[in-house]
Amino acid sequence: MTDLLQRLRERKLVQWALAYVAFAFALIQVLDVVAQRFGWPDQLEKLLILALVIGFFVTLVLAWYHGERGAQRVSGVELLILALLFAIGGGALWRMSQGAPEAATSASNTVPATTVREQPAAPEKSIAVLPFDSLSDDKANAYFAEGMQDEILTRLAGIADLKVISRTSTKRYESHPENLKTVAAELGAVHILEGSVQKAGDAVRVNVQLIDARSDTHVWAQTFDRKLENVFAVESEVAQQIADVLKARVSPREARALAQAPTANAAAYDRYLRAEVLLYRAQETANPPDYAAADSEFQKAITLDPNFALAYARRAYNQLSLHWTAQRLSPARMSEVKSWVDHALALAPELPAAHAALGYYNYWGLRHYAEAMAEFERTVQLVPNNIDALAGIGYVHRRLGQWPEAQASLQRVITISPRDELNIAEFGTTLTILRRYPEADTQFLRARAISTDNANSTDFLMRVRLFGLGDVAGARKIFDPQPPWRISYYVLLAGDVYHLVNPRVYPDLFERKFDAALKQWDSAPKDTDTERLTGRVARVAIRVIANDAQSAKSECATLEPLLREQLRQQPDSLSLLQQMSWVQVCLGRNAQAIANARHATDVFPLANDKYFGIYQLEGLAEIDAHAGAPDEAINLLEQMLAMPAGESVSVERLKRDPLWDPLRGDSRFQALLKTTGTSP
Repeated sequence: MTDLLQRLRERKLVQWALAYVAFAFALIQVLDVVAQRFGWPDQLEKLLILALVIGFFVTLVLAWYHGERGAQRVSGVELLILALLFAIGGGALWRMSQGAPEAATSASNTVPATTVREQPAAPEKSIAVLPFDSLSDDKANAYFAEGMQDEILTRLAGIADLKVISRTSTKRYESHPENLKTVAAELGAVHILEGSVQKAGDAVRVNVQLIDARSDTHVWAQTFDRKLENVFAVESEVAQQIADVLKARVSPREARALAQAPTANAAAYDRYLRAEVLLYRAQETANPPDYAAADSEFQKAITLDPNFALAYARRAYNQLSLHWTAQRLSPARMSEVKSWVDHALALAPELPAAHAALGYYNYWGLRHYAEAMAEFERTVQLVPNNIDALAGIGYVHRRLGQWPEAQASLQRVITISPRDELNIAEFGTTLTILRRYPEADTQFLRARAISTDNANSTDFLMRVRLFGLGDVAGARKIFDPQPPWRISYYVLLAGDVYHLVNPRVYPDLFERKFDAALKQWDSAPKDTDTERLTGRVARVAIRVIANDAQSAKSECATLEPLLREQLRQQPDSLSLLQQMSWVQVCLGRNAQAIANARHATDVFPLANDKYFGIYQLEGLAEIDAHAGAPDEAINLLEQMLAMPAGESVSVERLKRDPLWDPLRGDSRFQALLKTTGTSP
C-alpha cells in the first residue's frame, strides 16, 4: 500500500484529477449559459456532460502512464485499480446513455419538435380529438365531418378537469394515423379520439373511438345513428361519455353546457358548420373573399334561426378577424358587429363564444385592452381550454408591456396546443421584441416545420435574420421560393419603412441593391388602389434611402396632391401619414414630413400600445433622420434601444441598414452602435 501511494504521488494523479474537475466544472457553467441562450435541448447538454465524465477517466489513465517518471510496467494492483475505474466509468455511461439515442436525434435536428425547453409528461386526463373521416358519398359533405369534430372538441374543452388539445394542433394530422404513440407524444396527450361521419340526406352516422395511446388499446367506442334534426345531441353524448370514461369531474354548470343544444333548427346548424370551416380557412389565408364566404354562411344560419346565439357570436368574430388581419371595417360595419355580440349575450349570457367575441371586439376593434382582458378571463372561466381566449390574454399582456406575463401566457397556450404554428410564431415574436433573437429564430423554425403556410412565421423570421442576427444569406434562404405578396397587411401596420418597402424586397435594400429592390416591385400585384398606391410610394422610399430622391421628384409631385386629398378624408390613417411623410421628404418639405410622422405617433401612441406603438415611433425616427433632424432621430433611437423594441430597433440593424446612413457621421449615433438593446 505504501508503494502504491508513492506511485500516486510520483504521477501527480491527485493533482491531475483536481485540475480536471475544476476545468470540467467551469466548462459546464459556460455550457449551461450557452445552452440557455441558444435553446439547446436538455439531452444535448447531458451528452456533453457524459463526454466530460468519460474524459475524467481517460485523464486518470494518461496521468498514470505519463507521469513524472514516464511509462512503467503495470503491476497486478494497478490493473485492478484500472479495471475498477473503467467499471465505474462504464456504469456512469450506461446510466446516462439511456436517453442518448433521443438526444442524438434532437441534436441533429435543426427544428426541435417541442416548443419549450422541456416537455412535461402528459396528464392522465388529457385528450386530442383528431380530424374525423368523411365517409359520405357526396364529397361536398366533407365540411360536416370537420364541423362535428370541432364541436365535440369544443364541448370537451369546457370541462376544467380535462386537458384538451386545441384544434389548431390536431388539424394537420390524419384521421387514423399509424404512429399513434408518436402523434400522442407530439400533442402532449394520453388519449386520442378518432371518428368518422357519414351524411346522406337527413341521415347521419357518427362512429367514435377513444384510444389510450400508451398501449394502443381501445378504451371506449360507439356508433350513433341520428336524423339531421337531432344530430347535435351526439356531440353532447360523446363529450359526456368521454368524461365518464376518463373519470373527469363535471360541475353542474359544465353539465348544463354539455347538454345544451346551440339551436333546434337542423338547417341552421348545417349552415353554421359550413361557416365554421370557412372561417378557419379564412384565418389561414387572411383572404377577404374567404371571410366573406364565411360571413354569408353565418348570415344564412341566423336567417333560419334568429335566436341562434352561437352563430351571432361567431359571425362577429369572423368579421373582427377580417378587420384585424386583412381589411379594416367601416365604423358603421363595426357598430353592426357589436350589435351581433350584444344580441348573442342577450340570448345566452354565459355563452363562451360571445364573451370571446366581445373580448376581441375590445382588442381588435377598439384596442381597449383592460376590457378585452376581462372578457378573455371570463371566457376561460367558462371554458378553461379555450385557445382563442388564452391566446388573447397573452396578446393583451404584450400590448400592455407586461412581458413576463405575456411569455407565461403564450407558453401555456403552447402547452394546450403544442403543434399550433400560429401561437408558436407569436411566442417567437415576443422573444424578438425582447431581442432574444436566437431563441426567436428557433421558435419560428418550429412553426415553419409544422406548416410553411403561415405567412407571419416567414415574415417575422426574415426580421429576426436581418435585424437581429444580420444574417442576410439566412434571410434570403427562407424567402426561396418567394412567398406571395402581402401588401394590404403591411399597409395596416405602417410606421417602420420595412412595412412600406415590404419584407420580400427588404433584403435587397438591406444589401444596398437598390435597383434590384425597385425591380422587385414590378412583380407586385396592382389589382387594387391600395396596392397601386403602395407600390408607387415604396419606390419613392427606396430612392430616398438610396440618396437618389432627385430621380423621384416628378413622381412625388404627382403623388402629393393625391395623398393630401385622401388624408383630408382620413386624417388619422397611419398608412397615408407614413406615405405622405416619405413623399414630402422626397420633395424637401421636411417640416411637413416630420409633422405627419409625429401625428402618427399621436394617433397610435406608445403609451397606449407597447407593441404596435413602437412602429410609429420608429417611423418618426426614420423621417427625422432623412428630414434633417438627426438629434431628434438619435434621441428616439436611444429611447427605443432601452426598451423592448427588437422587431424594429437593434444594434445590428443600425450598423447595416442604409436607412440610417444620414446619421453615420454623428458621434452620438456611433456611440449607439457600441451598446446592446435592453432584453428584460
